[in-house]
Amino acid sequence: MSTPPSPAPEPEPALRFGVNYTPRRGWFHAWHDFDPGLAREDLAQIAGLGLDHVRVFHLWPLLQPNRAVVRASAVDQLVRLVDLAGECGLDVLVDGVQGHLSSFDFYPEWTRGWHHRNVFTDPEAIEAQALLLRTLGRALSGHPRLIGLQLGNELNNLVEHNPVTVAEVDHYLDTLLGAARHGLGEAGGLVTHSAYDAAWYGDDHPFTPEASARKGDLTTVHPWVFSADCARRYGPRSPEVHYLAEYGTELAAAYATDPARPVWVQETGAPEPHIPAADAPDFARATLLNAAGCAPLWGVTWWCSHDVDRSLADFPELEYTLGLFDSHGRPKPIAEALSTTVAELRTAAVRPAPRTTALVLDCTPSTRSVSGPGGAFFDTWMRLRQEGTRPAVVLTERVKDAAYLAARGITELIEGK
Repeated sequence: MSTPPSPAPEPEPALRFGVNYTPRRGWFHAWHDFDPGLAREDLAQIAGLGLDHVRVFHLWPLLQPNRAVVRASAVDQLVRLVDLAGECGLDVLVDGVQGHLSSFDFYPEWTRGWHHRNVFTDPEAIEAQALLLRTLGRALSGHPRLIGLQLGNELNNLVEHNPVTVAEVDHYLDTLLGAARHGLGEAGGLVTHSAYDAAWYGDDHPFTPEASARKGDLTTVHPWVFSADCARRYGPRSPEVHYLAEYGTELAAAYATDPARPVWVQETGAPEPHIPAADAPDFARATLLNAAGCAPLWGVTWWCSHDVDRSLADFPELEYTLGLFDSHGRPKPIAEALSTTVAELRTAAVRPAPRTTALVLDCTPSTRSVSGPGGAFFDTWMRLRQEGTRPAVVLTERVKDAAYLAARGITELIEGK
């Protein structure tokens, strides 16, 4: 009697490559007079680069002008945008509470002035955000092009005006992640949250690496070259800059309790003057190739699709130049570099093996900055990388966990400095 053949192993999921969508005409103020035709032009340009998804944002005050009211017409606009992206062959992640976008913070009036509420700690403010996410989830549930629903963009940017503790952040995230799941229902989709780099590098920041790496369906990282002055500290063409997204992915993987948890490089970009325009194509290529060498990587989503038009006032200079397309819709050299590199990675379709050597990170919440640019651990990891090692990262409390190390494929540990 012959032995039946073993079932074929499940194929590795393909890496995802996309862009954060910034409307060319009017930036996110375009939501005030949403034009589906103009949005479709932008989305078709994005799809023309060979990208497979977009991340999209509505504005919180327009969606929820009153604590008890989510405007059906604004939700319909958002669903229409997801439809348009699908018509162009793009999948979509929707961010819910905006919140913070490109140096501007958008609060509904019911959180401000006479009605001021701390958005992280006030029970009624939390429930209002949960209502918004449940409503968006129900409206988007089952959409064939939906990747999932994210709580909002870099919500930890709001902590300066909304003081909060680590425990209160955990309660806030747990409540809103549950609301998003409830809204999406059985149709499912990813449920995620995002934070800017202070969550990883900021000493005693209330949004923690553990929250990023253990809550939601995957870990999102936003490894920006201006965080901790990385590009200015090391130089725009430096290995530290070119390996930054790779490093952020490996650092995030260390904090996860699930060794197989995916990591999404959800924002990275080439802001001038930190990355001069002439260096942007090489930066984009290096960032994608190096990040693709990380086994946990889910995908990379570039920031952003279109430059901010200079007719709009009061943006920091770097915000005007971050697009793959200029404000007239013309592709920039970085767009070609990104498109070509994505095509190469898809053609190769080879997922990297787990990293067998790991650098041990020993830090406390008050010394987290050692793992950021300028920190001793960061510099040691970068030195090893330049010497030819491809180091993973392991937290010191896991160094004696043989099952955990085996699950990650780690056979050698190097003490961090």
